[in-house]
Amino acid sequence: MSRTLDTLLRPSLLAVAIALSTPLASTVLIAAEQASNVRAYNLPAAPLAATLNQIASQAGLALTLSPALAAGKTSAPVQGQFDAQGALSEALRGTGLQVEQSSAGTYTLVAIAEGVVALPQTNIVAQGNAESAWGPVQGYLATRTAAGTKTDTALVEAPRSISVATREQMQDRNVQNLDDAVKYMPGIVSASYGSDTRYDWMRVRGFEPTQFLDGLPLPRGVYANPKAETWNLDRIALLRGPASSVYGQTPPGGLLDMVSRRPSAESSHAIQVQYGSDNYRQINFASTGKIDDEGQFLYGVSGVVRDAGTQVDHIDNKRYNIAPSLTWNIDTDTQLTLLSQFTRDDTGTTSQFLPIQGTKIKSPLGEVSHHKNLGDPDYEFYDRTYYALGYAFEHRFNDTWQFKQNLRYTKSELSFQQLTVGSYAYSPADAAGTITRSTTNVDENIGQLALDNHFQADFTTGDVTHTVLLGLDHQRTDTAFRTIYGTASSINIFNPVNTGPTVRPTGDAYYDYNQKTVQTGLYAQDQMALDNWRLTLGGREDWVHQGTTYFNKLDATNTDRSKNFSGNAALSYVFDSGFVPYLSYAESFQPASNASVDPVKSYKPTEGQQWELGIKYQPPGSTTLLSAAVYDLTQKNVLVTRIGSGNQSITDQAGEVKVKGLELEAVSDVTENLKVIAAYTLAKSEVQTGTYKGNRLQLMPNQQASLWTDYTWHSGVLDGFGIGFGARYTGNTYGDQANTWLGKANAYTVFDGAVHYDLGRLDNSLKGASVKLNATNLFNKDYLSTCDGSYCYFGDQRSVVASATYQW
Repeated sequence: MSRTLDTLLRPSLLAVAIALSTPLASTVLIAAEQASNVRAYNLPAAPLAATLNQIASQAGLALTLSPALAAGKTSAPVQGQFDAQGALSEALRGTGLQVEQSSAGTYTLVAIAEGVVALPQTNIVAQGNAESAWGPVQGYLATRTAAGTKTDTALVEAPRSISVATREQMQDRNVQNLDDAVKYMPGIVSASYGSDTRYDWMRVRGFEPTQFLDGLPLPRGVYANPKAETWNLDRIALLRGPASSVYGQTPPGGLLDMVSRRPSAESSHAIQVQYGSDNYRQINFASTGKIDDEGQFLYGVSGVVRDAGTQVDHIDNKRYNIAPSLTWNIDTDTQLTLLSQFTRDDTGTTSQFLPIQGTKIKSPLGEVSHHKNLGDPDYEFYDRTYYALGYAFEHRFNDTWQFKQNLRYTKSELSFQQLTVGSYAYSPADAAGTITRSTTNVDENIGQLALDNHFQADFTTGDVTHTVLLGLDHQRTDTAFRTIYGTASSINIFNPVNTGPTVRPTGDAYYDYNQKTVQTGLYAQDQMALDNWRLTLGGREDWVHQGTTYFNKLDATNTDRSKNFSGNAALSYVFDSGFVPYLSYAESFQPASNASVDPVKSYKPTEGQQWELGIKYQPPGSTTLLSAAVYDLTQKNVLVTRIGSGNQSITDQAGEVKVKGLELEAVSDVTENLKVIAAYTLAKSEVQTGTYKGNRLQLMPNQQASLWTDYTWHSGVLDGFGIGFGARYTGNTYGDQANTWLGKANAYTVFDGAVHYDLGRLDNSLKGASVKLNATNLFNKDYLSTCDGSYCYFGDQRSVVASATYQW
């Protein structure tokens, strides 16, 4: 890190440390607030000490137990919605014991005095008030997650590196896409190629993550990949590291686990109007509530209508999205939620594939403009239609067993045309700035059926509490892909003017295939608790069958079958002080996606292994979570190029890459007024074999740091007014495997800002109305996000968006 950056960051990090220490100064008040938070409990009768420790740990309370008092006693079942004290009292029914709260905010187990009859304190509250791993969160800090386990687990106890972007976080920063949502998380690089209205390009610990929505993977193709609508999401969890033991075929770097808005029994409605830079116009809407008076049927609907320009001339960004949902509460133990979505995108390529001359290489003729379009607006388009229909079903059989099934069918249809200027290596611009162009013409359709079934059992054996998961999932994906390349007229990169019409080629397709993939996985997992110890063991066997028919190769076929076992293990200890150190091991595997141009070539799945040592700290009773992790990650069966006998180039799967790193994160609702997110990443990647041995992985910086804070006044003259400010530092990266100067993008720091005001503070008649102004790249930093040796890609310039929201 440079001295200048170090000088800038040190005061910021000190300020964060001071701010995050604030909760420790008011333990009693915060403990009372935490104890009053309501959540869902489903704990069977178990050894008393184990149950009490589990409740206290989940609620973030400091509980002192006397082993002599708890020895030999069994807790009563705890089932329903309780605050922390209510849950503790429910567990103690019939034991002759109770908990007392001290003046310091801690809880102690004591015997009930003789002659005193203790009534259980059972504060039962409506379902909507409790946080679950699949629901909304109040504030910035999520306390529950299902990422990595598929079970409702306390985030502080999850023995993996997990970050969660809550809806409140996303609203404060005016998140427009997934790239925006993860920008303040450690271990991830987003918008790798600058702004791209087609897809979100990310790297987690050096690898592109798989995206999951409501527990099921989203389909992945070449260009027709879904671009998730963040307005429709309640939360986004980033799991860093391998996760194939639960999720199946996934990369070693990690995955995104997104949760859709779900119907609620509590009626709420919102409409938001936005206007901003580049004629950005958007309307967001959401509504949910009961259909019948009894609340057996609940509805939800949300959506987006966008008609906007972009930072590149003649490229629009239009979206029409709607996501209806319906919940049927069949009985107290059975629920079915239908989830659907339709999205239509009309846009183009904003990343532009800019020539290195005039961007990375300075030219006496000037610089290539951020805004000029080097394509042909009369020819180019990117039209994608995406729709999905599925459901989430759950049924509880008894106090021990429950069953969940998630199913979704998705379809993504794409028609795409684009012009690309010549690459620097083969057809660079001439002295006057004139360069050749080619066309890419794509038709792609992806259909996917995904199904996940699992049984969950909560029980005890002796002093050990178990949460066992037994699952079977199945996916069928059908992809049709056709690409034709052609030529177009030349253009001047400094003064781009189209001199003639571009014609779609009619020759043979370079790619023209249909690929069918069938995947089945069988998995098991046991999360065990013994006093303060936590042990997780899991394993999964996957079977993958992939068949490809090449229509442009006389219907030649290629069939590949593979199977793989993936395991994971983790051990942690939950200290009463709030510290949770852990050690975990996890594996991944991922079959090669898409088809080779050669039907006789077939590649084995890549495999990954990771060791991770971490510690999390949530001060008892606080809404602060501090996390630190170091990891050692290896991926094998990587495609590498080497020089064989005869000086020819050979591509094989002898490759191996290693990534090691340190990640720090702090998320805190410090006070009612102040919220903070801070992250730091230090990573080292190295190619182990092949021509590029010793080089860094592409698009992976050695260092990253970020800080976002929001302060809102709730009293005084500024009551209802708030400001937000953020800074993001990204170290230098290489976009080419060779790590050349032409492929290097320098480090950069950008700043974001926001101001917002609750109009309801002015007058009660305006209750629910608010206005907000968000700016990304506040000081309009000019930088290259990536260069790859042939092309460069500008980072986003300043964008300002004003929002007016009404909620009721």
